[in-house]
Parts: sequence; structure tokens; C-alpha cells
Amino acid sequence: MISKKYSLEFGKKERVLNYACQTYQLSRPSKVGAVMELIRECQPQDLEEWEKWYFDNAYTITKTPAKITRESIKELGERLYSKIVSIVIPEWLSVFQELTEQDCIDYIYNLTINRTYDGYIREKSVIYDGLAKIFPELIFEESEPELDHSGDVDFTADINGNKIGIQIKPITAKSNFGGYSLSERMKNSFNSFTEKYKGKVFVVYSLKGEIANKDIINDIKDEIKRLS
Repeated sequence: MISKKYSLEFGKKERVLNYACQTYQLSRPSKVGAVMELIRECQPQDLEEWEKWYFDNAYTITKTPAKITRESIKELGERLYSKIVSIVIPEWLSVFQELTEQDCIDYIYNLTINRTYDGYIREKSVIYDGLAKIFPELIFEESEPELDHSGDVDFTADINGNKIGIQIKPITAKSNFGGYSLSERMKNSFNSFTEKYKGKVFVVYSLKGEIANKDIINDIKDEIKRLS
């Protein structure tokens, strides 16, 4: 039971800090390590225990792992500030000066109509022109609305009374952050799906309606064998 919140509050600054941090990938495992894995391994009783454990055990997730120190964390903060001051603020000021009411009207319309249709066509193409032809023994079905909204699962396929899930992401979702990673909420959703239906959820990246991460096909084949 959570009795106290330790996170700092940054108020209106939070959006800017979050945007810049994600844009320049300053909180990725390649910079700060696999923090959730570390804290679960530590099982700390208090913040001080976790802090000490982190700096004793954290390494960057890179080809040549580097020890993470208080100084390296400080340097990341300094880089964040530099990016915001030298790039983010000037870019945003320019956008604010150029932004029109018509831009806002067009954006909402495009987001609601055009992008929704693009996503719909992309999903159909990946499933019915891609996975359904690779795995003709499977019948892919659009997931129930509740499952789609809560579990981030777009399609399911029955395998011997169990189900696997498919989530489709545009390739930009992977490229925006230098490698798409699941949020904790999404990980929990996928785990809940597996607990209920026994099968895994696979994230398929779409590029112009085709499967971009071809390696996922072998992963799905392995899961079909396991469930069969």
C-alpha cells in the first residue's frame, strides 16, 4: 500500500522536461540502465536502500556497458538543460509565432478522420496481406473493444483453445525514440492477456502496410508450437 509519494513535482515544467527527455532519449536504458529490473532485483525497503543499490549495480544497456554514477546522472541533466535552451525553446517559439487557428482546425480534423483511416488501412494490410498469408492456419479477428482499449491488443488469433495477441505500431513509433519500449502499463496489460489467454502479445511494426520487423514471424511460429 502506497503511503507516501517520493517523486518531485515540476508543475508546468513537467511537459517540457518530459518532451525533451524523450526526444533526446536521455532516460533510455542505454543511458540510465534497466531501472525497473534493478529495483525489482533490489526489493528495497526504503528510498535510501534503492538509491545505494542503483549506483552500486547500474550499468548502461549498451554493447560496452558503462558504470552509472551520480556524475553521469548529473551530466544527463546538464545535457537535458542544454537541449531545451538551445533547441527546444527556439523551435517552440518559432512554432508559436507561426501557428494559426486554421492549423488547429486542420490538425483536429486530420487526427480524427485521416489518421484514423490510415491506421485502419495499415492494420488491415499487416494482418490480412501479411500475417494471415504467413499463417493460413490461424484466423485473425479484431479484438473486443474492451480488450483493445485496456490491453492494447488490436487482433487476436485462436490456437488450440488459447489466444495470441497482436498489437500494430507504425514504424515511427519505433523510430521516434530510437527503439520503441513498452510502458509499465502496457507490460502489465500484456501480462494480463497472457494470464487469461495463455498466449503472448506480439508488437508488429508496420511500414507502408507491410511487416517491418520480420524477426517477429519466427517468434510467432515458436509461440504457435508452444501452444499447440
